Amino acid sequence: MTRRVAGAIVVATALVATACSSTTSATTTTKQAGIPRSAFSDHTGVTATSISIGNVSTLTFGLFKGALVGTEAYAKYVNSTGGIDGRKLVVNGYDDHFSGAGNKQATQQAINSDFALVGSFSLDDSYGGALLAQNPGVPDVSVAIDPKTAALPNVVSAVPVSPGWELGPLEFFKQHYPTGVKAVGALIANQPSAESQWAGEKAAMEHLGYHITYDQTFDITQSSFDQNVIAMKQAGVKMLFIEQMPYNYAAAVIKAMQNQNFHPALVLGASTYSSALIPDVVKQTGSTKAIDGAYLDQNTSLYLGEDASVIPADATFLHWVQVASPGFKPDLFTLYGWLSAELFTEALRHAGSDPSRGSLLAALQKITSFDGGHLVAPGDPAAKTLSNCYLLGRVVNGTFQRYQDPPVSGPTHGYRCNYSYYRLPGA
Repeated sequence: MTRRVAGAIVVATALVATACSSTTSATTTTKQAGIPRSAFSDHTGVTATSISIGNVSTLTFGLFKGALVGTEAYAKYVNSTGGIDGRKLVVNGYDDHFSGAGNKQATQQAINSDFALVGSFSLDDSYGGALLAQNPGVPDVSVAIDPKTAALPNVVSAVPVSPGWELGPLEFFKQHYPTGVKAVGALIANQPSAESQWAGEKAAMEHLGYHITYDQTFDITQSSFDQNVIAMKQAGVKMLFIEQMPYNYAAAVIKAMQNQNFHPALVLGASTYSSALIPDVVKQTGSTKAIDGAYLDQNTSLYLGEDASVIPADATFLHWVQVASPGFKPDLFTLYGWLSAELFTEALRHAGSDPSRGSLLAALQKITSFDGGHLVAPGDPAAKTLSNCYLLGRVVNGTFQRYQDPPVSGPTHGYRCNYSYYRLPGA
């Protein structure tokens, strides 16, 4: 694995899934900000029987194949019900080959040929973003990493990212571990995305009176964390947050904790929630004992299957992923693709029987609440803002389980929404 590939995995998986979605909740507004008139007569990619959408993702090395698979899965699901106004969704996948030039070229192809970009995911999306800025009538319903691209009026995300953190989980830990929050440790991938997320979380912690005694970044080539664990043990760390790293690094940290007989309260996050985490811990430590009791703090449901019996959308997601790509193990990017396609489809249903790029953008501006059938906490895609809702889980006997969360049948659909969202000052 090259250094750049490893770095891509760290950056991308350190993204926190804080999202948005509901297939039925939309608030109407007459605002049509940033939509050029010409877009309302632009029917690129639309025929009497189909609508083509472009997905520009890094497929090289299989990095973000999940984004394409998730988009294709939702398209197949929609097509199985007859499509939209009799039109089937056709997904054209473009590989940007893990390069800026490739991303720009692929984005231009999608702009020329497809009705909209949907579900794309790439660390080089700033290159395509420059083209989207020049073509404000082209819709892009994707999770954008580049801040300038994400801020464009024609780019709408099912997972809006806002600098800061939900105060709810931090208040929970403060109440249940009053001594632990006075001696907090954290390990953060030394990549801009992870460091930015940590800056927001750290500011929220300090706002509540947490004391950070150890927070260090780690290089993407690091494989052993024994020295970090020794330093944390010497610093008296009593609660460790490893939310800003992917699962394989988290497993190595847990192994080092076991090696050094270091047992602080442990908090995992969206990037460490993976079907591979617990098997990897067992492989490295010999049992689930080292991870049992760890907390999970994230904005998504337990979408890898634990919630399939209580959230119908989860079972649907998992089923259609297998239809689209048999044997594929879904990840966070698969969920991003699925949600992006769902948000696109929700807008398309309200874009008229003869949809244009302009009518789609206008419809997207009217969707102010979206939670993907409760797969993720509700947010406002139109305003690019998050809610304060979150989920707490815990690892019990080697499985992820919800931890004293409200019932999915309740008004918050299984999420805790008991405190505000703390925005990073000056953001």
